[in-house]
Amino acid sequence: MAQKAIREADGKRMIARLLKEYTNGTYTIADRFVTVGPDTDVKKLPTKYSWLAKEKLVVKPDQLIKRRGKSKLLLLNADWKDAEQWIKGRMSKPVTVGTVTGILDHFIVEPFVPHAETDEYYLAILSKREGDEILFHHQGGINVGDIDAKAARLMVPIGTSPTAADIQRQLLGNVPKERRELIAGFIEGMFKFYADLNYTYLEINPFVVTGNKIVPLDLAAKLDDTAEFVSGKKWGGIEFPSPFGRMLTKEEAYIKDLDSKTGASLKLTVLNPDARVWTMVAGGGASVIYADTITDLGFMGEMANYGEYSGDPNEEFTYLYAKTILDLMTRKKHPKGKFLLIGGGIANFTDVANTFKGIVRALKEYQKKLQDTNVKIFVRRGGPNYKEGLRVMRELGEQLGVPIEVYGPETHMTKIVSMALKGGK
Repeated sequence: MAQKAIREADGKRMIARLLKEYTNGTYTIADRFVTVGPDTDVKKLPTKYSWLAKEKLVVKPDQLIKRRGKSKLLLLNADWKDAEQWIKGRMSKPVTVGTVTGILDHFIVEPFVPHAETDEYYLAILSKREGDEILFHHQGGINVGDIDAKAARLMVPIGTSPTAADIQRQLLGNVPKERRELIAGFIEGMFKFYADLNYTYLEINPFVVTGNKIVPLDLAAKLDDTAEFVSGKKWGGIEFPSPFGRMLTKEEAYIKDLDSKTGASLKLTVLNPDARVWTMVAGGGASVIYADTITDLGFMGEMANYGEYSGDPNEEFTYLYAKTILDLMTRKKHPKGKFLLIGGGIANFTDVANTFKGIVRALKEYQKKLQDTNVKIFVRRGGPNYKEGLRVMRELGEQLGVPIEVYGPETHMTKIVSMALKGGK
């Protein structure tokens, strides 16, 4: 499972679009969330969203920044003119939050909801090994404090879902009686939403009760991106932004651009370009498992990159992906040499031999640099046409003068990690 954070606007739009589906139409959230990015024509927004010019507004950065209110990155109860000027004065400008400095380039604009502090509540749902845990506190907002110590908790075993009655009984003891049924139904629906859409973390702090309506004011969320093939259509056209303050490297931006041009999936995050252990992993789930195994063996500090190629990319895209990694890997020598782990599970539909053609092209092109950098390569793969792919890899090792150990599905998927890093089977 790879947990990836999403923008607040994307999470709220998803709730507005789908919550009624999980509550039999009882709970509805108006989709009035506008994203303003560096390329947005701000002058045209009131024409497209007429409510912007008619209502009081809230504006805040939408870049995975915590405690925006305490960092004075929150505009409340503003008209559109003030909101526009506030955004203009901050767009593409650096700001420091805590110890992290980044460029502001995405904002969310939404209606201001008048309310009292007693109307604010805290809700979080998070994934744990034994199930999912719901945290609730009857006092929400920016001064909620140590929520781990304060919150009422309800553990939900895997494959089950709590009822509104369960929620009332175990979480809402400090809520006014007249609001318990309303809040319990909302939490019941939000849990179904969370579970069905493969969220791993969902925090709403606060949501407010106004009359018989519930409105989420502030949201932070993460999705299991390996479940995109299951839930991607319901997610809609979302992106997984980089953490605040982290700018994409030239190579990461290049792979992101490649990814946008293919129906396959190409992902790359450079963790430490001077490190020894590089991976070229097929499959989002496999990439997580390989990263976990490297970490478990005590080599987290030596992990150079994280990423995946999957969805049966053609030879050219695989070549360009592999070439990018090899270029990064061979720029600087390491006194102990380097390892390249070309791994993956047993593919369902990806032609192993075909994708290996692209990797082989890149390896041949970087033959001299691989030798000079003292790279050892370990391969483990299975799936359609895997025998031909592994045969080509074995022959390649002899041609390149670069050590290549090749294994098929008879070998455990991550065994090559310990072979490489611990020097034995």
